[in-house]
Amino acid sequence: MSSWQKLGEILQQDVSLPAQTIEEALQRQQQESQRLGQILQNSYGLSNSDLTRALAKQFDLDYLASLPRDSGVSELINRLPLEYLREQCIFPLQMSDTLLHLAITDPANSTPLNDLTTLTGRRVVICLAPEEEILRAINHAYAQQAGEASDLTPDLDGEGEDLNSSLGPTDLLDSSDEAPIIRFVNGLLARACRERASDIHLEPYEVEMIIRYRIDGVLYEILRPPQKARAAIISRIKIMAGLNIAEKRLPQDGRFRVRIAGRDVDVRVSSLPTAFGERLVLRLLEKSSSHIELAQIGLDEQLRQQIDQLIRQPHGIFLVTGPTGSGKTTTLYAALSRLNDQTKNIITVEDPIEYQLNGVGQIQVNPKIDLTFAAGLRSILRQDPDIIMVGEIRDGETAEIAVQSALTGHMVFSTLHTNDAAGALTRLLDMKIEPFLVSSAVTGILAQRLVRKLCPDCRSSYKPSTDLIRHFSGLLSDQPDLQFFRSTGCDSCQQIGYRGRTGIYELLLLTDEIRELLMAGADAASIRQAAQKSGMLSLREDGLKKAKTGETSLEEVLRVTRVDG
Repeated sequence: MSSWQKLGEILQQDVSLPAQTIEEALQRQQQESQRLGQILQNSYGLSNSDLTRALAKQFDLDYLASLPRDSGVSELINRLPLEYLREQCIFPLQMSDTLLHLAITDPANSTPLNDLTTLTGRRVVICLAPEEEILRAINHAYAQQAGEASDLTPDLDGEGEDLNSSLGPTDLLDSSDEAPIIRFVNGLLARACRERASDIHLEPYEVEMIIRYRIDGVLYEILRPPQKARAAIISRIKIMAGLNIAEKRLPQDGRFRVRIAGRDVDVRVSSLPTAFGERLVLRLLEKSSSHIELAQIGLDEQLRQQIDQLIRQPHGIFLVTGPTGSGKTTTLYAALSRLNDQTKNIITVEDPIEYQLNGVGQIQVNPKIDLTFAAGLRSILRQDPDIIMVGEIRDGETAEIAVQSALTGHMVFSTLHTNDAAGALTRLLDMKIEPFLVSSAVTGILAQRLVRKLCPDCRSSYKPSTDLIRHFSGLLSDQPDLQFFRSTGCDSCQQIGYRGRTGIYELLLLTDEIRELLMAGADAASIRQAAQKSGMLSLREDGLKKAKTGETSLEEVLRVTRVDG
């Protein structure tokens, strides 16, 4: 570069970061022992990729938005500890007789350059890449060494394995345990984490066991291990979860925590006796402390502004509704993250605690000692809270305390299991809450579903059939030339055609008209019609907006909104 540019100037030009934001961050930099980039990331939502791209421009270095899946120096990677690569956030790319090419996220970090120069005897040439991309490349390289879970199947014919052996290493990808059953289960968990599975199903049948992963809400068969290994696999998982391996006639629930690919994962295990043996389901919950933004969960600008106004009110109840696994809790976490600062006392009662939020008091429900949602909520009120989150309103007692809390000056967030936003109001009435209390306490209700996102690498446009358009009840009849998108499947998405999920939403605001209907005992359908006349977009309409932009497909919108008509 002809002249040295300041980082703030580059971010203003390339990322359109406001000058006022940079000025505030510079003032904080003088008071805190953090660099400007760290402050902008942690407090102002600057992405790591944007920061790294700006640093590459500032230091006149090459920038790689993505790294190759396979490193050309696997032997060097084998010599370097997994934790060292993660801690320094580096990934070796290529090595010649005189040079070692290295991807790094922080150009000011000279420690790994000196280390690798000494270790290899070569001059290190660096380029910059986003932190998440480097970590993904590291995890992929070590996962290849660990082997696919299906590759371990032939080893399961061994006998006399010590099922009481511990996991040993802090990270399953570092495991060198030679016991085939232990390596198989470790590989099963590692692969599930790598393929973004939320659940692992182990299903015994008369002559075989089938293992399936739930990925983006859909179950896929992964492998069928040998019948003789079935008992050993189930016993190994039950030992990890602290369950009684001798008890095979009663349902059991347990949990354990492991570290997989650098991520802490809480695994909840449910055992159920069936005709052909114990059926296990493992729910994988990543213990994330990352900052969740409302923009990251699929809310458009208008909805974000409306929700922002709702959650910043001094008191009231904000409800999120939808079936199990529709992302309700994640939405509430995003709202809490937006409000979380040193001036507010925020306390939650949850089952389970899915994300760790710094600065928020989080209570885990424990029915065994009578710590229910209602009991936890009563205790929270004695802690002088400003904002309360109740994981779920399951009964009339919890609903009543939540309503009273809102009416006495607290902001309450919670979830309900209903099909749509209007149904949440009638559900509260079914719980014996008086209509005038509901209309006074509830400020807004957000219904949501999760739709799978089309894989961007194999997505293409097409014109849908008349039969498919007919399912959308006239919403597309006046737009005959619209183009939609679909994916055929590729290596990036494991030939599925979808990769990741996003939300579709409908937001019901309690207007005076809806409050009058509620007081008059109107049903959910009447309330829904009144809300739509006031401008509420239905779940299906929001889904169609995302289908038009290629974010998801018409078939996917139809799949998750079919019950809504």
